[in-house]
Amino acid sequence: MPLLKPLAIIAGVGPGTGASLAARFGRTYTVALLARTSGAAEQILASIGGDGIAVATDVTDPVSIAAAFGRIREAYADRPLAAAVYNVASRVKKPFLELSLDEFESGWATGGRGPFLFSQHALPLLLTAGASDTAGAYTPSLIFTGATASVKANAESAAFATQKWAQRALAQSLAKEFGPRGVHVAHVIVDGPIDTPRIREMFKGVDEKGLIDPDAIADAYWWLHTQDKRALTWEVDLRTGVEKW
Repeated sequence: MPLLKPLAIIAGVGPGTGASLAARFGRTYTVALLARTSGAAEQILASIGGDGIAVATDVTDPVSIAAAFGRIREAYADRPLAAAVYNVASRVKKPFLELSLDEFESGWATGGRGPFLFSQHALPLLLTAGASDTAGAYTPSLIFTGATASVKANAESAAFATQKWAQRALAQSLAKEFGPRGVHVAHVIVDGPIDTPRIREMFKGVDEKGLIDPDAIADAYWWLHTQDKRALTWEVDLRTGVEKW
């Protein structure tokens, strides 16, 4: 009887990085794709062969994310969790004095409460997989998507930078706490615009040399996941060769 494939859970699946992550991890694992609405995630799942599940999830809502993980456990109770990726963000660019409290707190919910809830559900499964040595050849991994604003807060980015700094701090703390327990926690700074249809529509005529390839981003996540257990990276930054930094 063939061995069942391990599972990868990816939160924040849509055109761009999320779709590329689903495709890259889906080559090796069964994937559970979380998105605010399941339609786009189901299309992506179908495009990569359909080995997995798409679940409509509000990652900032404790009830919704608990239900999502419950559905995943019900569908794949016998699958160890090999990797979990938090790829969710909400961006508001606005002068600070025009920023509403709701806009500010919405950003914090995505970058603070969301990764907190996701991690609390994912880490027990990753720990179990690591302890039982059933996650496959690689260290069970929890990976977060960051941005330029994770380390550099620009003008009119108070809401976005605050959430990204909070998420980076959480990732660093988790890496130090759970690394010794067999879970590789990593943070990826995506420093620049990603090559998606939305970005190309927003910046018509943009030179693609300045756009980060989402498939290459996904390859970097896979590289992090497959690192040797004695040489693990906590943080990596990705940018094009022409990006000013």
